Amino acid sequence: MYDVVVVGAGPAGSAAARRCAGYGLKTLMVEEHAALGYPVQCAGLLSRAAFQECGVSSDAIVREVTGASVISSMGSVLNFDAGVTKAHVVNRGLLDREMAQRAMDEGAELRLKTYAYALRDGVLCTKGVRGHEEVRYRLLIAADGPRSPVSRMLGMRRPPVYLSGIQAEVPYSMEGSHVEIYPDASPDFFGYAIPVEEGRARVGLCGMRDVPARFASFASQFGDSCMHLVTGTIPLGQMPCSYGQRTLFVGDAAGLAKPTSGGGVYTGVRSGYHAADTAVECCENDAFSDAALFRYEQGWKDDFGRELDLGMRFFSLRPRITPEHVDEVCRALDTPKMKDLIVRYGDMDRPAALLGHLLKNPAMFRVIRSIARSELWRIIN
Repeated sequence: MYDVVVVGAGPAGSAAARRCAGYGLKTLMVEEHAALGYPVQCAGLLSRAAFQECGVSSDAIVREVTGASVISSMGSVLNFDAGVTKAHVVNRGLLDREMAQRAMDEGAELRLKTYAYALRDGVLCTKGVRGHEEVRYRLLIAADGPRSPVSRMLGMRRPPVYLSGIQAEVPYSMEGSHVEIYPDASPDFFGYAIPVEEGRARVGLCGMRDVPARFASFASQFGDSCMHLVTGTIPLGQMPCSYGQRTLFVGDAAGLAKPTSGGGVYTGVRSGYHAADTAVECCENDAFSDAALFRYEQGWKDDFGRELDLGMRFFSLRPRITPEHVDEVCRALDTPKMKDLIVRYGDMDRPAALLGHLLKNPAMFRVIRSIARSELWRIIN
């Protein structure tokens, strides 16, 4: 019997397994794919804090990012640069493999090309290269992605919103230390271009509808060639309960992606650590009731729950923001004072502080009031 079985060996699952094994728990990771980090379904842009949380070497870093350009379809461009590294562009395949290796270095076991298909009475039923197995466990950690088969097996309620995304790697030269954001490329989210190696970029967008057509129109400005094309799903709005039935849900499986950016590595890894802390306490006390598991959800909510709630409130405003509004926002922020605030308080993982400072500026207040006067007061109070 294993103390902990982790389903999924992405960043959230590997982080949880590494800490569980480090605590001395007998830990198994089960991964349905034959290779870690593939298929790649991520833009690969991590804040410095997110990368540090992963606890890996710098081998996976392919670019350092110091700033960004927000490009309106109506002609305004907002450029800002911190002058120091604020984020890393990474090779997700290398990152995921090193994180899983670190978990194994701590003593966790890993089974690739093995998928879970049923759960019953503390037993995980799997099929894979080792054939059919019934794996007994004391606690299960579900790190099995946006659609989370484990949650469906247990009848758990899922996150309320799912975005579809398409990303291509294309031959395209751009400023090597800046990412480009195109809010109007997808009216319910945004499009982006991220520099990779010299002469290459990742371009993509996410949205709730018409994503293939939007992507085709957006990507056409970067040429006709494509070296790599992927699709993915981003869950927004955490599942109503991220624990239950001897199971903790982490990362995308719990709907913990950031509504402001769609990124899920930081919140995924942090939730994995909270899950591991709960796992060791439950195993030491031999207590696995929902009351004992509640500590996990309380932990991640105290950590970054407010950021997710704030992000969902702004996400709900997104359909009301027109290209004219985007252009007005770019112009309002394009002053030395406002760009200094962005550089000083900007945080990809915890945007609440920056939003609070920006909303105090009269110019921004007028812009946002024109979008949704009543909604603004609900957000900032």
